[in-house]
Amino acid sequence: MEREDYMRLALEEARQALGTGDVPVGCVIADRDGRIIGRGRNRREAAKNAVRHAEIEAIEAACAAVGSWRLDGCALYVTLEPCPMCAGAVINARIPTVVYGAKEPRTGSCGSVINLFEERYGHRPAIYGGVLGEECAALLRSFFEAMR
Repeated sequence: MEREDYMRLALEEARQALGTGDVPVGCVIADRDGRIIGRGRNRREAAKNAVRHAEIEAIEAACAAVGSWRLDGCALYVTLEPCPMCAGAVINARIPTVVYGAKEPRTGSCGSVINLFEERYGHRPAIYGGVLGEECAALLRSFFEAMR
């Protein structure tokens, strides 16, 4: 599968979040063989919990799937540029590849506000931004326009 294929799976997760009234952000994690081992979507509103971001859910599921906190050889695909909390989770899980769709100008930590992966944390994943970026951004725009 290509990066776009994985991002389409993340978009499916985002649409499920949209259906529950949460900001439509979705994430999938693939192992080195290309199998999806983690899925997540934003559930902050549904769970009434600030840390229920798509990446956190996907990382938790992937760790459970492999039986380890280390996600070496995995790739994380998320529809919105990770925030500082999620970038920190990527660093702690040792995920070597991060692929995101839309930029996040307010909290984006892959370069929009800061690139936490360039800091001296001892782990620097490869970052690929803008994958299906317009489709990811359009889903977010439609959500926020509907709220106004």
